[in-house]
Amino acid sequence: MPHIELGNDAPGIVGLMKYRPDTAKVLNELAEILLRGENTLSRGERELIAAYVSDLNRCRFCHNSHAAFAAAQLEGGLDIVLDTCADLDTAPVSAKMKALLRIAGAVQRIGTDVTDEHVAAAREAGATDLEIHDTVLIAAAFCMYNRYVDGLATFAPEDRDAYKEMAELIVDRGYGASLAEQH
Repeated sequence: MPHIELGNDAPGIVGLMKYRPDTAKVLNELAEILLRGENTLSRGERELIAAYVSDLNRCRFCHNSHAAFAAAQLEGGLDIVLDTCADLDTAPVSAKMKALLRIAGAVQRIGTDVTDEHVAAAREAGATDLEIHDTVLIAAAFCMYNRYVDGLATFAPEDRDAYKEMAELIVDRGYGASLAEQH
């Protein structure tokens, strides 16, 4: 049960967005830019970063949501997401994604944990400055989103299938369509 009365029974951030549509607008705009805007990282790769950080933060709603969003857009589907979150060293992702996810993991702990060595390893694996920038910003934003969702004790469905409908909406229409539209 959420810590505050939201006036709706929508899960996770969806309920929060219905509660505060004005903040939902800017949060969705940020997600749209970071996760779906023009970028050399695929949408699936960027969603994987969001799912990975959300898993590190133990935010069940955000992890399951973005795992579903990534799975719908990555070759290998949910298995690649779960394998990556379980063990980055053996994950079936590129060396560049591993390096970027290590940066994301450092940001998740505290921004100053990102080292010159992290950045050098990402560049050596082929990451551009924009990809490094966006990885840091995605990780930082998802720390905020995760804390927003869990800080107000929102409901998170246990069944992974509950997140498939959200994945279809996001993949087809994007964050600009607003997660709040689905309920």
